[in-house]
Amino acid sequence: MIIAISGLTGSGKNTLGEQLAKALGLKLVCPTFKDLAKREGISLMDFQKRAEKDPNIDKKFDAELKVQAKGNCVVTTWLGPWMVNADLRVYVFAPLDVRAERVAKRDGISVKDATKHIIERDERNRKRYLKVYGIDIYDTSNFDVCISNETFSKEQTRDAILEIIKIRELK
Repeated sequence: MIIAISGLTGSGKNTLGEQLAKALGLKLVCPTFKDLAKREGISLMDFQKRAEKDPNIDKKFDAELKVQAKGNCVVTTWLGPWMVNADLRVYVFAPLDVRAERVAKRDGISVKDATKHIIERDERNRKRYLKVYGIDIYDTSNFDVCISNETFSKEQTRDAILEIIKIRELK
């Protein structure tokens, strides 16, 4: 079984993925541009600007994602639901103010700076993925489930997805 989770910056996709992988005993596949930027010794936004100029960065990243997402796993990346043959595609979302508070806490920045960062990052990613793949990350029609983790706690969000897995008899 492959579960692919997507969502915008600060939506909680990685948290949900970690919880589902643990609950189901599955491998977590969670490569990030943040990790690549850190390895390059540059900021995330600078790395994304490189990717805007060089589509091969995304193509290599997503080719590696496909290699890693074999067998039973939970994939948590922006494009995972489009890139892998998932049994369940989940889109997790939350309002901008909630996401900004999460990012501010996680990254040790102000909510104002987090809001600015989120808006810029989401829009840059959208434009880049449209250009490279023709994928609109704002279009949720590709998903089996769209769930707000503002409405539900992270545990309730996990449990709701686990119930959907049980109903769909994916295990």
